[in-house]
Amino acid sequence: MARESTVAHGPEHGLERMIFFSDAVFAIVITLLVIDIHAPHLPHGSPDRDYWISLVNLTPELIGFFISFFVIGFFWAGHHRTLSLASHYSQKLLFPNLMLLVTVAAMPFFTAFASANPSTRVPVLCYCGWLAIAGAANRRLQTIVTSVPVVDEAVSADLIAATRERGTSVILGALTGMAVGWFVPVAGQVMLCTIPLWRLMLRKLSARPR
Repeated sequence: MARESTVAHGPEHGLERMIFFSDAVFAIVITLLVIDIHAPHLPHGSPDRDYWISLVNLTPELIGFFISFFVIGFFWAGHHRTLSLASHYSQKLLFPNLMLLVTVAAMPFFTAFASANPSTRVPVLCYCGWLAIAGAANRRLQTIVTSVPVVDEAVSADLIAATRERGTSVILGALTGMAVGWFVPVAGQVMLCTIPLWRLMLRKLSARPR
């Protein structure tokens, strides 16, 4: 008796491959963040005080690392959550997904730029602006995934609305960071914490029970 092939084919296989590829990109990018943090190298015999000072001097890089780590991590979680709503593959997914991945892949550069120039207007605006672009790419992908023919027929309209609200809140939070960062650069990236607040506001404006 001929042995049945266990190799996956068809639309569902295309969706799985896209998800696996995306996960790999997210994993690589989030790892690259730490490369720009260089361990201090002091002459042998340097006093302890110099070592502590060298570590303190790395504070902007460390803060930038943690901010971007969680930013990219949240993008990955959102990507995972969004794609879990899909049950059908479509060629329309490929380019928007690549656009999201290319914006995420550039995050280590903008993180290093902002960390090397802390509390400076242009680097902060570039960081928040790029995050807004990434948010827009993410929102575009969410729209396609939560629309026919990709979305699972069992997904409720309420869940679709909530998913899209999450994506929109990222864009609004990043734009808030740009607006505040223009006048007070040191507070620009801090304003990313408004993303959950924007989501709550959008939820109230939608007037849909959760």
